[in-house]
Amino acid sequence: MNHLFRLLPSMDRVLAHLESGPHMADFAHVPRPLVREAAQAFLDGLREEIKAGLVADEASLSWDTLASRIACFARSFVRPRFRRVLNATGVVVHTNLGRSVLPESAVTAVIDACRHYSNLEFDLATGQRGSRHSLVESLLCQLTGAEAAIAVNNNAAAVFLVLESLCKGREVVVSRGQLVEIGGSFRVPEVMAKSGAILREVGATNRTHLRDYEAAIGPDTAALMRVHTSNFRMIGFTKEVGLDELCALGRERALPVIEDLGSGTLYDFAQAGLPGEPTVRDVVAAGADVVTFSGDKMLGGPQAGVIIGKREHLDVIRKNQLARALRLDKMTLAALEAVLRLYLDPAIARREIPTLAMICATPKELADKARRLARTLKRSVGAHFEVSVRPGASRVGGGAFPERDLPTSLVCLYPLDASLKVDDLRERLLHTDPPLVGRVEDGRFCLDPRTLTIPEFTLAASALALAASGNHC
Repeated sequence: MNHLFRLLPSMDRVLAHLESGPHMADFAHVPRPLVREAAQAFLDGLREEIKAGLVADEASLSWDTLASRIACFARSFVRPRFRRVLNATGVVVHTNLGRSVLPESAVTAVIDACRHYSNLEFDLATGQRGSRHSLVESLLCQLTGAEAAIAVNNNAAAVFLVLESLCKGREVVVSRGQLVEIGGSFRVPEVMAKSGAILREVGATNRTHLRDYEAAIGPDTAALMRVHTSNFRMIGFTKEVGLDELCALGRERALPVIEDLGSGTLYDFAQAGLPGEPTVRDVVAAGADVVTFSGDKMLGGPQAGVIIGKREHLDVIRKNQLARALRLDKMTLAALEAVLRLYLDPAIARREIPTLAMICATPKELADKARRLARTLKRSVGAHFEVSVRPGASRVGGGAFPERDLPTSLVCLYPLDASLKVDDLRERLLHTDPPLVGRVEDGRFCLDPRTLTIPEFTLAASALALAASGNHC
């Protein structure tokens, strides 16, 4: 074993190979401490392999054998941890893959916000200090019919800020069937507890009546609340109180009604054959006093939590000191404004906002796109895979429309090399640059063109070629 340790290349030789050898272009703009860290990690890994008996002969440690391994390892090591991913899963609002993709106008707005000074908190009309909240408030009010609006850094923050501002130390009446947990262990009861509001559950798990709310209202009641159940649905013998009824009760008892929409939408997806999700404007028109929803889900914008509603309540929320802690940065505000502007014309929004365009893509469009992807893959990797097209299903994601599939066409690949298993292929594709994420169905690796752009087809083909050859790193 000691003899094998003495065969390991020196740190200087490894660094020289990376920084002045044939791979120098890959590391020319990488900080030297990071390249050195990569080299050290590679050598440490070799030592562990020797100790474990995985390397037991001199040939495995020859420079000719190690040179390509060093470069491959180092390239992978120095890549940014936050990276682009090719989403071929067919899940449009993919929580793990960054949720919504921004439209080009929003990307441009973010770049401008980063590259230049701006009027973030400067009133150009008066030359005095301004409020960043005003930059999107008028647009939100115009699009939703609300009297006032404020945006914070996500919907959990929005719910927390509303409850802490309006209900702290008092009771909030909520149906037991709406006390859900969504992704990331976000639990409505726990957020309410953190805000200082006191949860008052009413009804049974599957059925809640208006009389349950009426019986729960007392001198300590601060608000009535409805929570969108996101990716959870109950079917069968169920009942929930409608927003119209609850708002009527709120007006009768002089109590605000808070509606947490979760994945709120400004676009009526009934036009795309997805009925059942109320728009934010519908909820405001029904009488909700305060409404919260996400900016990066069905809205198709950046991560944000939007609070809209009656001015008397929004003024209280805006003055809460926590509003500063939860406020949006300039890049997010720039992106959010750009996305909201597109909604002024629903046809433009459907065309320009990637989330809407992907959800509303027709089966024929997707079939044409799948055939085009299949042709690209057959030209590039047809020698490695059997490529076929078959019907399949996509998902909206982000907790929206959980019970509805979106018809699509899948491009399915089966390795012709018997030694390459489909699960191994999926694993290898996680290490290509960029990684390609798809799904395995019926023993095939499947790509859904709904969530791949046409320019990404060649990137997907390159990733598959690397994975098939075993040269991924």
